[in-house]
Amino acid sequence: MRVALAVLRKELRLELRTLESIPGMALFSVTTFVVFHFALHRGQVEGDLAAGILVVTLLFAGMLGLNRLYVADEEQGGFDGFLLAPVDRTWLFVAKALALLAYLVVLEIVAVPAFALLLLGPGIDQALPELVGVLLLADIGFAIIAALVGALAVRTRARDLVGPLIALPLLVPVVIGTARALEPLLLEGGAEPVPARWLLILGLYDLIFGLLAIAVFDPLLED
Repeated sequence: MRVALAVLRKELRLELRTLESIPGMALFSVTTFVVFHFALHRGQVEGDLAAGILVVTLLFAGMLGLNRLYVADEEQGGFDGFLLAPVDRTWLFVAKALALLAYLVVLEIVAVPAFALLLLGPGIDQALPELVGVLLLADIGFAIIAALVGALAVRTRARDLVGPLIALPLLVPVVIGTARALEPLLLEGGAEPVPARWLLILGLYDLIFGLLAIAVFDPLLED
């Protein structure tokens, strides 16, 4: 665990120093909401349309973080150094997933208020606790897949393309589950309870893919 915490501290310090990932992700999200605001020819959205816009925008913003997750390590030799170190490589996966999870949380602190300001019809104050819970479950699933796929894609020539191409099919359940869970929270007539089955699906996805990723990360790096 100390290895994971050390790598996580390094990741967060590097991001604070360089600001390579989070500003770009946040700017992409806000820009996309502005585009939707003018392209839809309507001032406000609600329900399934609002949930779809929010989830898809956050998904593609998160892809920017996926592409940058291992790049600094690969370019500066840190990736090879970690592979040669006598430590359990699974901690590298854990640290990268936690780092990306932190990036996503910061991104949503910026993106969700911007979305509410530019597009959302109903207010989100009443539904905020449920919305935070749904997004956190989605973020965990995204971070797990991104930390696994990013390690595979970083050594390919077209890593900026390979990573999203592998990750997007794996993230389809997260996208569907998150959009369906957010839909009742963004209704114009007032927030309704989140269907429990979608929360269960997101929770099971995080558990199953988290265990699978931990099991296969080390063997995949060996190959």
